[in-house]
Amino acid sequence: MQLSASRNAPHSDHVRRFIFENRPVRGQWVRLQTAWRDLRAHNNYPPQVNELLGETVAAAVLLAATLKFRGTLTLQLQGNGPVSLLVAQCTHDFRLRAVARYDEAAVGAASLQGAPGLFRRLTGSDGRVTVTVEADEKSLRYQGVVPIAGDSLAQSLEAYFANSEQLPTRVLLAASDTHCAGLLVQKLPGAQGEDEEEAVPAWEEAQRGMERLSAPQLLTQSVEEVLAADFLGHDLRLFRGVPVSFECRCSPQRVAGVLRSLGSGDIRDLLKEQGSVTVTCEFCQRPYRFDSIDIEALFSDAPAPGDTPTVQ
Repeated sequence: MQLSASRNAPHSDHVRRFIFENRPVRGQWVRLQTAWRDLRAHNNYPPQVNELLGETVAAAVLLAATLKFRGTLTLQLQGNGPVSLLVAQCTHDFRLRAVARYDEAAVGAASLQGAPGLFRRLTGSDGRVTVTVEADEKSLRYQGVVPIAGDSLAQSLEAYFANSEQLPTRVLLAASDTHCAGLLVQKLPGAQGEDEEEAVPAWEEAQRGMERLSAPQLLTQSVEEVLAADFLGHDLRLFRGVPVSFECRCSPQRVAGVLRSLGSGDIRDLLKEQGSVTVTCEFCQRPYRFDSIDIEALFSDAPAPGDTPTVQ
């Protein structure tokens, strides 16, 4: 196995690409620690929701890593179960944010029935996975939608690639309270004249390697250890990692714009009732507090320079 980066490279908060040399098989690996912790700094999800959201976050990074674009990829799982919505967004330079919506009591009741079938009990019998890519160039937008399939988010993503991208793909996702991680391998269209007798066995072995890999391995081992143990005997090229970080796009200016769009009448009425107006970001749960001075500056034709609301 060939490595193009040092073995001393960081083992977390990076996404790394690898290829099977001279074979139409590629892969992506990600494991997050600091970014995963920062993303949940203002949230307290139940363990079952935490695991599903972590898998969604890892999946969004893997999907973004397979593309060449400048913009934002959004992975959304929406269902009729106790976990009604999972959303993870990843930019082309791997800045992340994510959120989950759920019914806590219903999540607890579904979890009491045990692990088998828990994914479908949490997400429901009727749902869909949506992948949206909004590119900066010429305001390009792509969206693919598939029904939730199988017994995991990973299986749903495999169905997405089979139906929307026509690319045979295997996905493994895992999440804990401290880490979330993912591995994706794909069979690419072979070059013209390529020997299919050699390409097919390479893809079959790649799938067997994925089947040998467990969630605990994915969460605790470096990419070098994973590839060496589960893809033994193949000539692989591992590329240098790209850092992944949490970054919410909320800001006092963005929140102020939202309040302006609601109109001065409604906002001033709310101010009279509550004494201040507090807006909490849906993604990071950061509260922005606007007092009476902030509100007057907000709707003034000439607001005082540098006036910003308090971030709590």
